[in-house]
Parts: sequence; C-alpha cells; structure tokens
Amino acid sequence: MTFPRGLTAEEQAAWARLASSVDPLEGRSKPSIPDAVMPVSDVKPRPAKPKVTRTVPKPVPTQPTPRVARRIGQSSLDSHWDRKLKAGAIAPDYTLDLHDHFVDAAHTRLLDGIAQARSMQARLVLVITGRPRPVDAADRATKRGVIRAKLLDWLAASDHADAIAAIRKAHRRHGGEGALYVVLRRVR
Repeated sequence: MTFPRGLTAEEQAAWARLASSVDPLEGRSKPSIPDAVMPVSDVKPRPAKPKVTRTVPKPVPTQPTPRVARRIGQSSLDSHWDRKLKAGAIAPDYTLDLHDHFVDAAHTRLLDGIAQARSMQARLVLVITGRPRPVDAADRATKRGVIRAKLLDWLAASDHADAIAAIRKAHRRHGGEGALYVVLRRVR
C-alpha cells in the first residue's frame, strides 16, 4: 500500500499496529506493511488550514410584527345606512357594555365581543363606553373616559379591523354620546 503524502514515524507505527490486529475476510490476505515507506522529508508539506472558530450568534427574541393600525373609514357606508343610523331606526344586532370595566378587561371584552358578533353574522354592534371626557394623551391610563379614548385605537389595531365598515355615534335611544355603533361588513 502506498501513501501519497508519506507517513510520519508515529503514523507508521500506528498503521503497523492496526494492520497486525486485523483478521482478513475469507479469501483475502493480511495487508502487508511496506518496508520502504516514503520518508516524510521527501514530501512537500501542505499548508495548514487556518483554524476557523465560528461564533454562533445569540438568538434574538422574536417580536411579533406590529400590526399596522388601519384607519377605519368614516365614509364607507351609503347614505341610506347613515340616515337610518342617525334616526336610530336600526336596532343593534349585538350589544357590548364596556362601561364600568377596567381598561384591560374592557379591551379583552371588546375583542371577544366583536369576534362573537362576527360569528353570529351581526351587522350592527352597539358598544357602550360611557361619555367621552377631555383627557390628555398622557392621562388616559388613570382618568375617566379611558375606554372611550382608546376604543378606536383598539379596533384599528385588532384582527377585526378589516371586518369593520364604519363607526358612528349612537342615537340617543341607544346611548347617545356614551355609545358607538360599529358597523361590520357583510360576510360573503
């Protein structure tokens, strides 16, 4: 057996030990150890490959891609719907009362309620929030009128934004300034 690059003295000794420990298969003979192994000095050494240390980057915690808040259109209803809503002639198909809820509970209730209304194929949802209060943006978490102030943002950023055709003020018989109509798109 010939070795193209030649063997060092240690490699020759290791090969001799290995070759003498092997029992050949039937019909084969033991490998012979060549007496004249090409000396290492005659072999041109290969340049050693530089050792590459790879650093595995730390996993970056994945943030869910923020939903782009969709602006819920004010003019997506025809004039017939608008006139009926202003006159209070249409009875709501579903009512959500968020009045007297804490902010987190109101947010959850709103999203769950819209999902339920959609599953019932309701078209007009009455959302009772309480009257709007003049509140600075920084005070929305602690003062009254928080739910009403955040309602449009919650709906625009929700998974239901595409299902909402329009949002209008409720008629006096349905709560007036303390309530809103959420008009859902027809399911096709």
